[in-house]
Amino acid sequence: MRIPGPAGFSSTRFPSTPGRACRALLLALPMLAPGHTAADEVKVWAAGAYSFSDELGGFHITGASGTGTKDDPLVITEELNSSTPVTLTIRTTKPIQAFGAAGEFANGIMYMRIDVLNNSGQAWVEFQFELQEILNQPSVFGDGLSFDQRNKSPDNIRSSNFADFDRDFEPYDRLLFKNGKVDPMKTVRFEFLMTDYTPRWTFYLVQDPRIPTG
Repeated sequence: MRIPGPAGFSSTRFPSTPGRACRALLLALPMLAPGHTAADEVKVWAAGAYSFSDELGGFHITGASGTGTKDDPLVITEELNSSTPVTLTIRTTKPIQAFGAAGEFANGIMYMRIDVLNNSGQAWVEFQFELQEILNQPSVFGDGLSFDQRNKSPDNIRSSNFADFDRDFEPYDRLLFKNGKVDPMKTVRFEFLMTDYTPRWTFYLVQDPRIPTG
């Protein structure tokens, strides 16, 4: 079942103020904690109609830009310090309107480019992305959130370091890049389209680098 949004807010109108307030709150929370240091701060990056946060830990966002169109994708730059899964938190900061103008509305069509620095000390031989509407729960086929599941022959999924990919839509929404390698202290680029035809206020992108086994 889809959660339409916070109580008291319209499903199609969401002023930009709550997004700014959320950013300010997340930035302020670490300041209230005992033993606060600058390294503990959570940074929230705004781009287009969304914000992007590394608040769940394990990695650092170093930049965000773009509106989410094919010609101007949402570009997120990150640094991963281990080879364990990490989760990117994505929130809407503009009104939700399916198929509205990118950048002005959270329209459910998000062309993405993610540049990841491998600072894990280990080579990666695969890299998987998974979408979740509810944290730690699979995003099922019928919820509208996917890696462009309506397109059976996508031409917008690519990587600088991996030659092939697989997509799974049931019981998970997963995108696996394979047949490649990312050495330590090298950056890999991923490009893909995320779609949510019933846009949600908050959702998650799990990123899972894979190391050689055996």
